[in-house]
Amino acid sequence: MNEIYVDLGWAVVFSLVGGVIGILLILASTMFIPRILSKLTPNLSEDEEIARGNRAVAEYFGRVVGSTIIAIGIVIAAAILGGIIAALF
Repeated sequence: MNEIYVDLGWAVVFSLVGGVIGILLILASTMFIPRILSKLTPNLSEDEEIARGNRAVAEYFGRVVGSTIIAIGIVIAAAILGGIIAALF
């Protein structure tokens, strides 16, 4: 019976540590993904185009950055779930 509580404790530790690391990675990705996208399109200044009211650039930029951040979140969630499963089995 004691082993069950130890396994549950490790599952909680893994999920908390994974959650904190996941939050930090999501915050870091929100800073770096727009910079990477700007470097991939050197002839287009997204900030200036968005300030001028170019909706196409704003929607493209928002969709690419948003989908990348969601994808990183899915990968982090899978890693946390893997840690929980490893702790329980």
